[in-house]
Amino acid sequence: MLMDVHVHLFPPDVVGRIKEYLEKDAFLCQICTSPLHKYASAEDLLAEMDKCGLDKAAISGFASSDQGLCREMNDYVLEAARINPRRFLAMAVVSPLDSGMEKEISRCCESGAVGVGELFPWGQKFALEGREAGELASVCTERNLPLLLHINENVGHYYTGKGDVSIREAADFAAKHPELTIIYAHWGGGLFFYELMPEIKNQLQNVYYDTAAGPFLYHKNIYRAAREIGVIHKILLGTDYPLLSPRRYFRELQEAGLTPLEIEMIRGENAARLFFNSQEQVHTD
Repeated sequence: MLMDVHVHLFPPDVVGRIKEYLEKDAFLCQICTSPLHKYASAEDLLAEMDKCGLDKAAISGFASSDQGLCREMNDYVLEAARINPRRFLAMAVVSPLDSGMEKEISRCCESGAVGVGELFPWGQKFALEGREAGELASVCTERNLPLLLHINENVGHYYTGKGDVSIREAADFAAKHPELTIIYAHWGGGLFFYELMPEIKNQLQNVYYDTAAGPFLYHKNIYRAAREIGVIHKILLGTDYPLLSPRRYFRELQEAGLTPLEIEMIRGENAARLFFNSQEQVHTD
C-alpha cells in the first residue's frame, strides 16, 4: 500500500473568497501569496493519486489562527473522506489558542477524523512549551490521535513558511508527552539525527518524521542517513501536495540506494502500521 500522510486541500468556496481570509490571518497570507503556493481540491488529489498509483492520503485543510476558517477546512476534508473512504483519511486542523479547540477536535472525530494537523506553532502563534500545546497534547493522547506538527530546520536559507521553533523545543515537547504519537513534518527539522543519542532516542519513541518538502531541502542521501541512524521504520511519505507530486519522492527513493523493502516501508508500510495498526513486519536494522 502506498500512502501519503501530508496533503493540503482547500475548499473551492474558500479559494473563491480567499482575499477576505488573507486580511484576517497574516501567516495564511504569507503562505498563499508565495509563488510556490498552489490550491488543490479533493478531485485534483484523486486525479494525482490515480496517476502515480497512490492508494491512500491523510488529508487536511490549512491550519489558521481563525477557528472559523479551520472549521470550514475541516468540513471540506471530512466530507471528502466520507465520499472517498477507501482513499482519504481526514485530519482535523484547529487553533490551539481558541477556547473551542477541544470541542472542534471532538466534532471532527465524531465525523471520522483520525488525527490532528498539520499545525504550525510559529505561524499559529502557540508555543510547544505553553499551556495550550499541553492541552492539545492531552486531547490527542486521550483520543489516540496522531498529531502532525510543522517543524523545520533551524539553519540555511529563509523561505516562506519557515518558522523559528527549535528542534530542542520539539524534543522537549515529545519528552513531556511520551504517550502522544507525534509526526514531525519536514524530517522534523533534522531532529531524527539526534536519535543517535540514547537519551534522545528514548524520548522520541513515539515520534515519526515525514518527508514533506524534502526535495527542496535535503540531498537524497538523507534516506540512507535515516537507515544508518536506525529510524527508517519511523519515516513516513509526506509530499506536502500540491507543493510537490508524490512522483518526485518516488523518484528520489529509487535513486537513494535503499532496498526494495526499505522503499516500501517509507512509501506506505510505516504509515499503515501507524494509522491502521497493521501487523506487517517492522524492520529496524
